[in-house]
Order: sequence, then structure tokens, then C-alpha cells
Amino acid sequence: MVVIKNKGEKMDLFKTWLVETPIAHRGLHSKNVPENSLLAFTKAIEKGFAIEFDVHVLADGTPVVFHDEKLARMTGNDGYIKYLNKEDLKSLTLKSTKEHIPTLQEALDLIDGRVPILLEIKNFHKVGKVEQAIIDVLKNYRGEYAVQSFNPYSLEYLKVHAPNIIRGQLAGSYGGERVSLFKRIALKKMKYNKFSEPQFINYDAKHLPSRYVNKYKDLPLLAFVVRSKEEYIKVVKYCDNVVFENFEPEL
Repeated sequence: MVVIKNKGEKMDLFKTWLVETPIAHRGLHSKNVPENSLLAFTKAIEKGFAIEFDVHVLADGTPVVFHDEKLARMTGNDGYIKYLNKEDLKSLTLKSTKEHIPTLQEALDLIDGRVPILLEIKNFHKVGKVEQAIIDVLKNYRGEYAVQSFNPYSLEYLKVHAPNIIRGQLAGSYGGERVSLFKRIALKKMKYNKFSEPQFINYDAKHLPSRYVNKYKDLPLLAFVVRSKEEYIKVVKYCDNVVFENFEPEL
């Protein structure tokens, strides 16, 4: 897959970090290192892994690194991430540690191009505000990164408004995502690719090999989430790279 970037530069994605560097799911987290925390990102940087993380946008428009819509699992607090403002983050910590919910800018400042980033847009509602807020922060970042989403219309927004950003379609069972059964089936079968025109695919490892992705052999195929060496050995022959946690694949 050859991508045309700014100034006419051509890039073969099969010869980039998307294929060559294993990607730590929500950072290199563990029992005492919360997911999507600056500490988890530091641990991944120390090992040379690329970093995958999730981005929501707060009520005041601030993009933050956090996976869930609800705060409870990671902070022990009631409520939803989308109703917070940046100032509210000061009172929240992650999993009874000193780590806090990072803003996207804080995460970028810490990583600072030392390893590549795979950023997931968390948005299954109206597109535009969330995507643009993320684009506005990313535009000054000089490190390597790509953006992915389960929502093909988020990717379509990127295609139109930030075509220089490498974009990838997430797909699989859609467990935990707020998507209708009809859309789940259509997305699993990659029916929306005509809108999003992804430049890589990140597919649920449990569903590989899949006839739905076989026709996209010109696109790099990532597999998520691989959680053991045994799973890695099983799935690596069907994909170009993995998003992993709970073990460390060899670089």
C-alpha cells in the first residue's frame, strides 16, 4: 500500500513501523501500571514498542487518553468521560495509583516521537467535533503516528479534512461498542470501506483468518488484541503485525 503524504512524498506502508514494530495495547500496562497512562507509555518506550491508545473528547473540547465511556472501571468514580472538563481531571486517578487521565497533548509531549503511535478515535456519535479536535492537536506533532477507528465515518472525516493522516479501519466482533446488530455485521464484513477508504486494517485476532479481509491484501493487516505467546504464534501467519498485551513479542 503506497500512501501519498504531504509534499508528494510516497510511503510504502509495508515498509514502515505499522508492519515492523509490535504495538503495545493501551501502552505497556500491568497490575501496577494502569492502561492508557503516562507510566504505561514510558514502559513501552523503554522497550521500543509502538503505542496504541484511545482518545475521547471532553465537554470543553479537550482530547484525552481514555478507553471507556464510563469512569467507573478505571477511576472508581461515577459518570461519563464526555461530561468532564479539563479541570476535572485533577481530582481523578487511575486504579488507585498516582497516575491521572492524560490529555492527548500530554501523551504526545511525553512520547515526543521516540516510538510510533496508533491512536484510536472513540466516537460512535455525530462526527466532526471529536475528529477535528484530535486533528488540531496532531497537526503540530512531528513523530510517527496513524489513526484508527471502529467508526468508518470518523475515518471518512479524516479522509476529507486531514488526508495526510494515515487511517485504519478497526473491525471484528464489536463487543462493548455501541453499535446496532445490522451495523456490527456490515462492519465486520468491511462493507463501509468504500466510505472510509482505509489504508490499513486492524482486525480482531479471534476472527482471523477471515474471508472478509482476504480481498484487501494490498493493505497492511494488524491483529488485535493478542494476549499470549501462544495466540501470537497462532495468528501471526495471518497478519502483518499485532497489537498486544499481557506478554511481550520479540522485536
